[in-house]
Amino acid sequence: MRKPQSHNSLEGFLNEQQTLYRRDLWQDQNAYVEIWLEKDALAGVLMEATRYWDVPLMVCRGYASVSFLHSAAETIRDVNKPTFLYYFGDCDPSGRDIPRAVERSLREMAPGADITFEVVAVTDQQIIDYSLPTRPTKSTDSRSKNFTGESVEVDAIPPKELIRICRQCIEQHVDDEMLDRHSNIERLERQTLTNIVSNMA
Repeated sequence: MRKPQSHNSLEGFLNEQQTLYRRDLWQDQNAYVEIWLEKDALAGVLMEATRYWDVPLMVCRGYASVSFLHSAAETIRDVNKPTFLYYFGDCDPSGRDIPRAVERSLREMAPGADITFEVVAVTDQQIIDYSLPTRPTKSTDSRSKNFTGESVEVDAIPPKELIRICRQCIEQHVDDEMLDRHSNIERLERQTLTNIVSNMA
């Protein structure tokens, strides 16, 4: 079905918004954070952390398109605060090259922006620590000549560990005092919506 969203009444709309309303957590923080992911198949896993912390999950599905990167760079420019991007991808020739290409493009498209870009999975140390299964590197990949060793899929890291890594990346940038202030404002704004609905009854 393709149908515009509609409501039975203004009261019904406000009741729905009351439950859906969420204040932008990062507008009060001193940093801006994004999680970048090579594979769409793992989006549901990482969203457990990104949804909770109101952080964008950027799924590039391999090499991101120019329009996707341009939109991301525009957001970084508009935010205008220190930006931290954390990348989850395979350890293989393309998986190592994609974050390099993404970082280079974003820096070119958002010159002057304060960007910190970090690959947090799969790392060489994680392969050792988690005894991750490997597979032969595809010799047909044109980038394999600059890659040594066997390849490892990011999917090989247990989902709970991926979520833990993701949360750790995000939470280090959350100022607790600002978070408390944010939560109080959000609670008051929700109460305002409740009062509006009550006055309509």
